[in-house]
Amino acid sequence: MFTTAAPVKTALPRDLFSAIADLKRELNAVILAHYYQDPDIQDIADYLGDSLGLSQQAAQTDADVIVFAGVHFMAETAKILNPDKLVLLPDLNAGCSLADSCPPDEFAKFKAKYPDHLVISYINCTADIKAMSDIICTSANAVKIVNQIPADQPIIFAPDRNLGKYVIEQTGRDMVLWQGSCMVHETFSEKKMVQLKIQYPDAEVIAHPECEEVVLRHADYIGSTTALLNYCQKSDRQSFIVVTEPGIIHQMQKAAPDKQFIPAPPLNQCACNECPHMRLNTLEKLYLAMKNKTPEITLPESTRIAALRPIQKMLAMSV
Repeated sequence: MFTTAAPVKTALPRDLFSAIADLKRELNAVILAHYYQDPDIQDIADYLGDSLGLSQQAAQTDADVIVFAGVHFMAETAKILNPDKLVLLPDLNAGCSLADSCPPDEFAKFKAKYPDHLVISYINCTADIKAMSDIICTSANAVKIVNQIPADQPIIFAPDRNLGKYVIEQTGRDMVLWQGSCMVHETFSEKKMVQLKIQYPDAEVIAHPECEEVVLRHADYIGSTTALLNYCQKSDRQSFIVVTEPGIIHQMQKAAPDKQFIPAPPLNQCACNECPHMRLNTLEKLYLAMKNKTPEITLPESTRIAALRPIQKMLAMSV
């Protein structure tokens, strides 16, 4: 009869904030976190931002260890940019419905149908999809990047159809779209949006371009998470209906404590407007990842090199 030893459990300190600060110094680590993370993680992060800002920080950091409080594709991007650094993700199950909606094998067949097309992929995709792309973009720079492509160059835009439609509207380009989407940004109800606007007639509607067209047409302002945060600080309005993952509201309230932020409701009474993948990361898991130096993000070198080129193009075109 064979027996296996029980996994070693690491006791949690009483003060996680202090313990994480100690580990940061010990490891020469940096904590990068997305706006959709739990407020405690947002507050302890060295840099908090959207996908573009996080990519730029990952490219510039001199830390030995990158702790990425986000989802898998974000940590992969950090590893692509930093092959010699230890990149940790608090929970390896923190995936992305949008990235999952674009399987590499199927995308390769799709791409083969359009051999003369340039492939621009939203950063919310796997390293394998990045490796098949010519340029990566984020919601913050997608319009800017497409506007830099010669008018006679046909484009495939993947994987988010809603962001793709928004970019088409903004640029006038006729792009071929992969039909992927984010389950969070497709849960917002137009009917409930209209009801909220009636309930809060003075509120501005601010929305992320991953939302569906029927929702975006009610928006007073459309932008990336960082753009939404900046907009509500500068606007002279006192209340906002926020149509994106509600994690960003924590930063909005910190930046403008005298203003009101109303999360847009999903189609039903669930918490479907909260990203279940983002919320898998916790302060406890972040501490354990740093303490045990695992889970670590690794990539085949051939995939990493192929994915690096389109990311570098994005960074160069975003200046």
